[in-house]
Amino acid sequence: MRRVDRGTLLLSLGAGLGLVLAAVGLLASGGAAGTDLPGDAVARVNGVAIRLDDYRRAMASVAQDRREPPDAALRRHVLDRLIDEELLVQRGLELGLARVDPRVRRELAAAVTASAVAGAAPRDPTPAELAAFHAADGAFFARGGRLHVRQLYVSADTPDGAARAARSAERLRAGEPLAAVRDALADPDPAPPPDVPLPIAKLADYLGPTALRTALALPPGTVSEPVRSASGWHVLIVVARHEAEPPPLADIETQVREEWQRRAGERALRAQLDELRARADVEVAAAP
Repeated sequence: MRRVDRGTLLLSLGAGLGLVLAAVGLLASGGAAGTDLPGDAVARVNGVAIRLDDYRRAMASVAQDRREPPDAALRRHVLDRLIDEELLVQRGLELGLARVDPRVRRELAAAVTASAVAGAAPRDPTPAELAAFHAADGAFFARGGRLHVRQLYVSADTPDGAARAARSAERLRAGEPLAAVRDALADPDPAPPPDVPLPIAKLADYLGPTALRTALALPPGTVSEPVRSASGWHVLIVVARHEAEPPPLADIETQVREEWQRRAGERALRAQLDELRARADVEVAAAP
């Protein structure tokens, strides 16, 4: 067993050394060709640098199943693929795909969202913060409690989605039947919650965490303001609530900590969006 472990270790070290030498060799060849690339780049495409870190990651991905260090042909192949990728990205921007293709827009927004949340690097809460969070939002962590919620959904792809969701909430509060308002203003719900009381954890599968927190804060018989999610807007009607006590913190500490950190990431994203809005020139037409 020791011989196997030693062989695996030497192979891993050899592969890692091969990647380092590959990067050094590529930079040296670029310098010999008379380029004036910055030290953290391996190529430049129409003025856009391909970073050494990206090249190393690509090399590691390609080389992980190879027993031999990458040779010059493989290094050049990986670099060519990165150059091709950059050319395609630049062409996509020239064509305006980020603005006219809904799928590209969603994926770009999702990538920026993930970057903002990851960049926040939420710290671990202190024991006192964790206890206060658990006590303040006990209903979220309650087991055995049930909530009966009806939902009206407007898709994010609907051009006037925010306005339609707001009008839906107004008409529901005015006493119009849910079915009539849904027929007039809503879109097909991709995951409609069953029209029965559900455990909180099960309801989260239908509503998502943001809409669920809104529903948990509403008394029975009330209609929420439109709640924005990644897929669209949710107008919630809380029909009935069956309360339950949350488990002790010691029993669900990992779950509470993860939720605390997730909400910290949400706050970081909201702060970045607020900053972007403050810098942006946004004009909004009157609601139709």
